[in-house]
Amino acid sequence: MTRAAPPRRRPAALFVALAAVTVIGACSDSNEVRNVGRDEYTSQSGRDRVRGRLTGQDDGIVLFGTSRPRNSDSSDGGSGGGGAGLGVNAYLWRATLDTLSFMPLASADPFGGVIITDWYSPPGTSTERFKATAYVMGRQLRSDGVRISVFRQVRQGNNWTDALVTPATSAELEDRVLARARELRSQSTAGR
Repeated sequence: MTRAAPPRRRPAALFVALAAVTVIGACSDSNEVRNVGRDEYTSQSGRDRVRGRLTGQDDGIVLFGTSRPRNSDSSDGGSGGGGAGLGVNAYLWRATLDTLSFMPLASADPFGGVIITDWYSPPGTSTERFKATAYVMGRQLRSDGVRISVFRQVRQGNNWTDALVTPATSAELEDRVLARARELRSQSTAGR
């Protein structure tokens, strides 16, 4: 009696190759196909959809609260004078930037309310450096709306080592920010 040969199976490599071709085909840039024959200035382009938006007084991203509501009543409850482009209070944001302007800026996130400075050595001091991180906490102008953390390092030989910072340093910077924010708000309301 002869035994029937087992059914022939396709190699697994063929299956893997087909799967790879499918995945690669799905990852191709379909925009190339859709944008054929279309200029970036035609009516279907992204530029045409935003054309005309940057011509008015309040266009663009408002970072420093320069945009004001059309009506003259202050119904924003002290939220920052129309800083619609910010995720935080515009006066506190601007005041924090002004207060920390003596230090080089490393990064600033106006939507998250985080400002990080780079290391700063006071003039005449090469063995000590400071860095600050400021957090603007919300959209209202409040005394607890800003927190500043100050970091200090001292040089020992060729290495920088962390050193203690007096808590009064952070508190003094926060007080300066709040004073500047009040000043900016009073200037803004005086101009209305």
